[in-house]
Amino acid sequence: MAVKSESELGWKDIETGCIVTEAGSAAQYPTGGWRSQKPEYDNSKCNKCGLCYIYCPDCSITQQPDGFYKVDMFYCKGCGICAKECPRDVITMVPEAG
Repeated sequence: MAVKSESELGWKDIETGCIVTEAGSAAQYPTGGWRSQKPEYDNSKCNKCGLCYIYCPDCSITQQPDGFYKVDMFYCKGCGICAKECPRDVITMVPEAG
């Protein structure tokens, strides 16, 4: 088996029961592959309240320079909390393709 570089490592490469001990090292492991559904935004309904950002347990939502929010699919696990908390139904959870 070929050895992977750090940039190629994913969450599946961590040994079961393994503890990540280095500060900030969780950012190295993409967790988006866990998803079965993903959020889609309809910015025409968005009032830029930021509740999706506040409630996201994975910190995978960031505010863009125009004030709208974007999901980093590298980390989004598809939990749907952002869609549930959005008061204007901006976010819809859709099945992950593939």
